[in-house]
Amino acid sequence: MTEAFAADPAFDAGSIGAANWPLCQVRLQDDARFPWLILIPRFEGLVELDQLTAEQRAVLMEETVRAGAMVRAIGQRSMRPVEKLNIAAIGNVTAQLHVHVVGRRRDDGLWPDPVWGRGPAMPYESEVRDELLAVIRKG
Repeated sequence: MTEAFAADPAFDAGSIGAANWPLCQVRLQDDARFPWLILIPRFEGLVELDQLTAEQRAVLMEETVRAGAMVRAIGQRSMRPVEKLNIAAIGNVTAQLHVHVVGRRRDDGLWPDPVWGRGPAMPYESEVRDELLAVIRKG
């Protein structure tokens, strides 16, 4: 990892940096409609998974599973248990390699459609956002 790592500025528009795990910067998507984390491997210039070593890809997979557990915990905190995890590394809008881990429910308003670019985000209330950031930082 490079000390000069910076997430693409586009992430600042809709998410908040929450923690640094061994490989990834973890960001909370600021959209209360869905429990949603974004993992960004902390290397400059990454676009594709195959730019990571096999060992780094294994760490990314473990961090993705960890993020899934965290997304489920966030859903529980909001009294809306997650029924399905959607995990994707799409990168059509922001090319920097990143993985979305999104908790979905059959009654979430967009089910079964994807969440990307659908409707305006509903930012968390500041107290809720701060509580979730604290949970992510601990976990």
